[in-house]
Amino acid sequence: MTLAPYKGIGDPKIHVTKFESMMFLNSDSDPILCRSFPTFLDGAALLWFSNLPAGSISNFDDFSKLFINQFAASKIYVRDSDYLSTIRQGQHESLKDYMTRFTTAAMEIPDLNPEVQLHALKSGLRPGKFQEAIAVAKPRTLEEFRDKATGQIEIEELRETRRYERQPHRKEDDKTPSKDPKRPFRLTPKYDSYTRFNARREDILKEILHNKLIKPPNRAGSYQDQRFVDKSKHCAFHQKFGHTTDECVIAKDLLERLARQGHLDKYITRARPSSEGPTVRRPERRQNTPEKPKTQPPPPRGVINCISGGFASGGQTSSARKRRFREMLTLQQTNKAPTSKPRTPEISFKHSDYQARSDNLDDPYKKY
Repeated sequence: MTLAPYKGIGDPKIHVTKFESMMFLNSDSDPILCRSFPTFLDGAALLWFSNLPAGSISNFDDFSKLFINQFAASKIYVRDSDYLSTIRQGQHESLKDYMTRFTTAAMEIPDLNPEVQLHALKSGLRPGKFQEAIAVAKPRTLEEFRDKATGQIEIEELRETRRYERQPHRKEDDKTPSKDPKRPFRLTPKYDSYTRFNARREDILKEILHNKLIKPPNRAGSYQDQRFVDKSKHCAFHQKFGHTTDECVIAKDLLERLARQGHLDKYITRARPSSEGPTVRRPERRQNTPEKPKTQPPPPRGVINCISGGFASGGQTSSARKRRFREMLTLQQTNKAPTSKPRTPEISFKHSDYQARSDNLDDPYKKY
């Protein structure tokens, strides 16, 4: 058995009675009762106990009387027997539910006369066959009335079971999970990848709504219980609370459809075409994914200039270079090759050789 702490509201006498019934094993020990009772106080009641003078409590009886007198004005109003006459069986309420509701109210009335309770119980019955049967049987005690009511409750439950069995049941209904009003409804995105815009979706939506490119959505409907809507989030497309514009799947799909139709080209930064193939639209990067830093190539250590593409001496035009190349070949062919292989002399160069300006010196040179 658990006892809720008394906070200063309610009948203090009932709280003491519940405490004593819970501590019946230690009912003869005043020190245990006096030290345990404050643990079941809270709020104003605990503050009252903290302000009591030291040594003012000698036993639990005095303690409980002092507690009851202090919070006597906090006693909740108790209904009398006249309240039972206002309890009526509903048009579609079962007899079992009516009996339960009536008995719960009757238990809260102290010193209730059984005859008054029986009269109020019969008067609150709904007009029908059971009321007529009670009028004929005229039960004189609550026990006789409960015997009649028990038989009628069994008949009603049997009828309800048969009615339920006759109804066709679909298998889809059994597999459908129960709807929880606290759980928000979530839509599924329509596209696998989304265009990356150079502006915020909220700003794009406001502009296209202002330019009447699209019609504003209907604000009448709602797919979520407004009692559990997060007021800190607002959608610029639906003009409703509960989710942000970036989280709105409908607005995201709408912008993607307009982008693929070519209506939002000014919000899309096109990539330069490459030689490898056509430009492919990249999916939108997630918000929390950090961008990879771009690495720059190291500076060059030097420059090497090379001559490529053939003979480069003889002039500025290609025809002049060709004539010079033919003349050089003609001069080389006039020299007759020696009949015997001469001894290869040693070749050496002086510093002045590096300054030669011969047309045949087309070797690469380095520049550091």
